[in-house]
Amino acid sequence: MRTLLTLGFVAIAAGCGSSKSSGFDDGSSGTSGGSSGGASGGLLGDGGGGGGNGCSDAAKLVYVVSDANDLYSFRPDKLSFTKIGALSCNSAGATPNSMAVDRNGVAWVNYSNGLLFKVSTSNASCESTPFAPNQHNFMKFGMAFSSNSAGSSDESLYVCGIVDGGLPGLGPNGLGLAKIDLATFKLTPIGDFSGQLRGRGAELTGTGDGKLYGFFTTNPAQLAEINKFTGATTNPRQLDNVSTGTAWAFSFWGGDFYFYTADVQNKGLSDTTDLTRLKAATDNSLGIAKAQIGFRIVGAGVSTCAPTTPPK
Repeated sequence: MRTLLTLGFVAIAAGCGSSKSSGFDDGSSGTSGGSSGGASGGLLGDGGGGGGNGCSDAAKLVYVVSDANDLYSFRPDKLSFTKIGALSCNSAGATPNSMAVDRNGVAWVNYSNGLLFKVSTSNASCESTPFAPNQHNFMKFGMAFSSNSAGSSDESLYVCGIVDGGLPGLGPNGLGLAKIDLATFKLTPIGDFSGQLRGRGAELTGTGDGKLYGFFTTNPAQLAEINKFTGATTNPRQLDNVSTGTAWAFSFWGGDFYFYTADVQNKGLSDTTDLTRLKAATDNSLGIAKAQIGFRIVGAGVSTCAPTTPPK
C-alpha cells in the first residue's frame, strides 16, 4: 500500500516485528501504553504502515516531553494528550532538549548538557546511558529513529547537531546529520544538508517505511526529506506562518506531519505550545490543529511502529 504525498515524499506501508510493551528493551516489564499512554482497543493498528504485526499500542503513540520535565503521550487521531509522569533522570540540573522513541516504545531523551537517557513510556522512569556528550561537538541535537528499509524491524537513531545563538530570526545553527550506534554509543557524522538548509538546525522524525524528515529553523520554517546516507535534503516545503520559536518539536503519524511550536517573544505570557498539522496524506493543507495546549513541548518522538497512512 502506498500514499503519494504531493510534497514529493512517498510513504510506504511497513510492518513491525516487535511485540514488547512500553517498558525498557532490556526485558524489564512495564504497563502497556493502552492504559498509561491513552491507547485503547487496538484502534491505532487499523491504519497502514505501523499498525499490526506484533507492535504494541504503546509503540504506535507519539510521545512528547515538556520544559517542566513531564512526559505525555499524544494520540494524533484524537488530538489528545495524556500525562504519564515526571522524568526522574539524574541530569545534574539540565533540562530536556529532544526525544526519540524506538519500536519497543522506549523514549531516548537528550538533555541540554548533552546527556542521553532511556525513559520508560509507561511510567517515565529513567535510566542513564554511557553516551559521551559533545562527540564531534554534538551537545544538543534533534533526533529520530528511522527503519533501515521499508518494512524492516531494524532501525537506526539519527541526530542533527544544534548550536544555540544562530543568526537573528533564523534560530539555532546546525551541525548536519549524524548517527548514534546504540551498541557502542558512538556518534558518527554523515553530512550537512543541501542548499539553503545547509548549516541549519533541525528536529527530525522518521518512519517505518525508512524515511527521515527534518523540521528546519529557517524563517518561516521548512520541511524536507533527508537522505540518510549523505544528509542531502530534497523537496523542501516552506511552512507559511510557522516559526520554530523558542520551543519546538516534530513528528510524523498516519501520513501527516505535526509541528509543536512555542515562542515566548511572540506570545508574551501565553507561551504554551501550538500544534500545527500538515495533512500530507489528504489535501496537503497546513493549519493549527490545536492552539495553546497548556504546556510547552520541547521534544517529541514517534516509533517506526506508528502508522504511515491514516487509520481507518
